[in-house]
Amino acid sequence: MDFCVLPSGTYRLINLKTPACLLGQEGDLAQIDLAISDGRIVAAVPPDAPVVDMAGKMVFPAFVDMHTHLDKGHIWPRAANPDGTFEGALATVGADRVANWSAEDVRARMEFALRCAWAHGTRAVRTHLDSLAPQDAISFPVFAELREEWAGRIALQGSCLVPIDMVEEGGPFDRTAAIVARSGGVLGAVTYPVPDLRRRLRVFFDHAARRGLQADFHVDETGDASVATLKVIAEVALEMGFDAPVTVGHCCSLAVQPEAEAARTLDLVAKAGLNVVSLPMCNMYLQDRTPGRTPRWRGVTLVHEMAARGINVSFASDNTRDPFYAYGDLDMIEVMREATRISHLDHSGTDWPRAFTANPARACGFDAPSLAPGAPADLVICRARSWTELFARPQADRIVLRAGRQIDRTLPDYSELDGLMT
Repeated sequence: MDFCVLPSGTYRLINLKTPACLLGQEGDLAQIDLAISDGRIVAAVPPDAPVVDMAGKMVFPAFVDMHTHLDKGHIWPRAANPDGTFEGALATVGADRVANWSAEDVRARMEFALRCAWAHGTRAVRTHLDSLAPQDAISFPVFAELREEWAGRIALQGSCLVPIDMVEEGGPFDRTAAIVARSGGVLGAVTYPVPDLRRRLRVFFDHAARRGLQADFHVDETGDASVATLKVIAEVALEMGFDAPVTVGHCCSLAVQPEAEAARTLDLVAKAGLNVVSLPMCNMYLQDRTPGRTPRWRGVTLVHEMAARGINVSFASDNTRDPFYAYGDLDMIEVMREATRISHLDHSGTDWPRAFTANPARACGFDAPSLAPGAPADLVICRARSWTELFARPQADRIVLRAGRQIDRTLPDYSELDGLMT
């Protein structure tokens, strides 16, 4: 149950706290009062409007989750990872996709996941959609329907997901790219070492440029230091003058490469203006997993070094209850809590809260979350009054406001999916 019931319509919330960086200020937490009317934050409300003293509780603009896999979500009960490895996840998802991913199956699981994100306080989501034929022609129409149905609640973007060695001119990738373009999506691929990687990336960027599409790559999701496709992506984007937004996710191998080599790559990433999204929960789950051996590293990329270079860094949920990550619930407060612990965001810069709000919105082109007058009153309010209180508990009793109204935060019951798990 939420810790209090707020008015609706026109009212004031006083004595809140929020990260100072979200107000364009220096420092840690800043005090803020919010006036709300007609679903928006306003400069002032009439003197007789209801006033609620929030006693120092923390407020955030609703979150942006820029890297998810709604089409894979919640298949774990029927498709568990046999050994917790990346290879086990690939094989298990591939088999489940062929056997089960009808339009009805994908729609039900995606809808379930969006209801979870809504209840937790997320306002925008980018999802990757497995796009090996014939799945592209199944999942993208379902996604387009859901995007329309959820308009005004959660803004949605869809990115295709194909292996880089599928990217060719005149091959199946033409068909997939056309489907993505018709749906107003994002062109995406998984990169890994192939002999002609540079040529394939040029073909990929050419497809995106001709169709006016953003690009989003899964990159170097491995602990093998010799895997360094991120460097090639940055080089090719610079060589071609590709000027649409480019996002690179994971980038795990950077963390195990020699310092000088990683630094040279990061300089190229900064020069190319690439956006980076780190997926700490999934990567810690999969990376460096060996039977009978304790993992030696956290699996995450060099976010501090990226931020120091001015690279736009974000964090996101990634997979949810599927073979790539057995847990999760599209809860960005959980992502923030775990990213802080795993990546040591504490005792660091004070602008990391932007990596869960403004940074991903900027990377994807979503409307920027804001607490300024004129912004939608889409808010997440937690009982916590400080970072240690926020991260010590899951904030299950948070309040979520959308357009100034407190929403019902009841989560869908897993039993709703039982019929799909046979």
